[in-house]
Order: sequence, then C-alpha cells, then structure tokens
Amino acid sequence: MAAALVEARRAGAVGEVPVGAVVVLGGTVVGRGHNCPIAERDPTAHAEVRALRDAARRVGNYRLPGATLYATVEPCLMCVGACFHARLAHLVFGAVDDKAGAVVTCARLLDDPRWNHRVRVTGGVLAEEAGRLVQEFFRTRRTEGYRSGRTGLDSKSSWG
Repeated sequence: MAAALVEARRAGAVGEVPVGAVVVLGGTVVGRGHNCPIAERDPTAHAEVRALRDAARRVGNYRLPGATLYATVEPCLMCVGACFHARLAHLVFGAVDDKAGAVVTCARLLDDPRWNHRVRVTGGVLAEEAGRLVQEFFRTRRTEGYRSGRTGLDSKSSWG
C-alpha cells in the first residue's frame, strides 16, 4: 500500500484527485498507476485501470490471476469491473469512498453470487493516510475556489 500512496501523491502533485494503485504478482510490483483523467482527457484514466493496464502489458496477458491490486481508495463501479475482468485474486484498498465506492459503501458488486469469479477483498489498509490525502486535496481546492470566486464545480472548473 505504501507504493500506492506514492502514486496517489504523484496524482495530487499535478492537480488530479490523489488516488494511486499498484498491482503485485509474486511479490513484485508489475503495474503502477495514479489518477489522471483531467490530464489525459480520459474518464477511464483512474489509478486502478492504469495500474491494471500497466501490469497486463508487462505480464503479457489481460488476465492477472494470482495478482493483488492495492488502491488507496475504494474502487468505483468501473474499476471494480476492471478488477473482475482481470481475474484478480485479491483487492486491497485504503479509505472508503462514500460517494462512489462500489466494493463496500455505495454498492457491493464483488459480493454478487452470480459472478463466475471471486475477488478476495481487504479494506481499511492505511485508510487514515489515504483518506487524509483526498481530504486535504479537496480542502485546498475549496479554498482556491473561494479565493478565485469559483465555488462550485462547473464547466469552467479546472478540477472537475
């Protein structure tokens, strides 16, 4: 999870929501990613998806059986789907996401018995630190918004 937190800090340093992820296979980090949907102008450029893409390229297979994905924040609907399709063995996440989490908060997608694959889940790993990164990021953005006269997220906003 420490490596995922490094990735999250990279995202925050360039103005993206500070979420990071790494894929570990056989004790080795084989994929890394951090949020960058703004910079890439790509709504799928979430940390988890980018880490899975990186791992798949390095391993040479879109399936990652036996791999563990470490994400600093509970994955969203899209990222949970990517975990499922990658056939991950284990998902480890830090802070819960009360607005978009699709593992234990807003939805429990991986619990559906109809799926033909199971992903083991461990949540709350370094949750305080991961959550603090996101909270500080948005606190700073709100302060900057008030100073610049931008108080909401609209089409002119540079952060959403």
